[in-house]
Amino acid sequence: MNAPPNNIRTLSTAQLAELAANIKNWGQKLGFQQVGITDTDLSRAETSFLNWLSHGHQGEMEWMARHGSLRSRPAELVPGTVRVISVRMDYLPNASPAEDVLANDQLAYVSRYALGRDYHKLMRRRLQTLAERIATVSGPFGYRAFVDSAPVLEKPLADKAGLGWIGKHSNLLHRDAGSWFFLGELYTDLPLPIDESVTDHCGDCEACITACPTAAIIEPYVVDARRCISYLTIELQGSIPVELRPLLGNRIYGCDDCQLVCPWNKFASISREEDYSPRHGLDAPELVTLFNWDEATFLSKLEGSPIRRIGHEAWLRNIAIALGNATGRPEIIAALKALLHHPSAMVREHVVWALQQHGLNLEEDIDHV
Repeated sequence: MNAPPNNIRTLSTAQLAELAANIKNWGQKLGFQQVGITDTDLSRAETSFLNWLSHGHQGEMEWMARHGSLRSRPAELVPGTVRVISVRMDYLPNASPAEDVLANDQLAYVSRYALGRDYHKLMRRRLQTLAERIATVSGPFGYRAFVDSAPVLEKPLADKAGLGWIGKHSNLLHRDAGSWFFLGELYTDLPLPIDESVTDHCGDCEACITACPTAAIIEPYVVDARRCISYLTIELQGSIPVELRPLLGNRIYGCDDCQLVCPWNKFASISREEDYSPRHGLDAPELVTLFNWDEATFLSKLEGSPIRRIGHEAWLRNIAIALGNATGRPEIIAALKALLHHPSAMVREHVVWALQQHGLNLEEDIDHV
């Protein structure tokens, strides 16, 4: 936390209430669609999170359990924290219709959040500006900004701050905005008045559970990451389980199916942030075109993109599966054959699998292809 000096200004209850109202106004002027404030009690969320971990639903994301109680106890992560300012920024881009891309097996589907520039830096800068604006009224105060970058239970915090409720697909939902938004936080030592949480409005709807291609939503509000396409294509470091590969379809980076079918997302608005607009035609690119990117092209084209962090090998792995699931064409077979001798054993394995889906039964041992 940016620690305050000893001469921190003391604010009355009325002044804190006025400051809280101003924080929400300032936040909206900075491009956050909503700002809420909550305390640090995450005891209920902690129980659910620990139960989720105990079942191994995090898969290879060992960092989810690495920090002990710091994730669910903000004052342990940042000593002195008594409140959390939670913010929402809409990201839905003006892009080719997701349903059309998913229906065309010659195209690659990229999760809508990753079509433009990485959101971390943009939101962190805005949060820093918000903190500096607060200081002009409060005087120096303690704070620390987070944007999906530390052990933080951001969705339970946003839920408590009144930004929405956690849906059965585990995403935060808002009645007027759906779920197409990012979250960020300011941990602070200012004892601001807190907001009320909102009611769960999922009701009997289970559209997200039914729509999940891999049945990763194993029960309402519980996602087994090991089956989730977002985990498989982004977080998983090695080979994607063979039994799940046909279910990925043409999804090469993330998956939005649970959000696409959610009735509340009909209220979502297109983002006004230019940084979230599609770059390099990623909203409806041809699979073969992306598969032909060498590593230098991959790094260059995706500079400033969240996709870049998975690396070129995982990129090829994911696209190879999509090509295996696609309707066979000569250019697809040629593109796959061109990588049969790729230096990466993981890439070769998935290329061989893809060719086998098109009836090419390669008898050579994969390590010697």
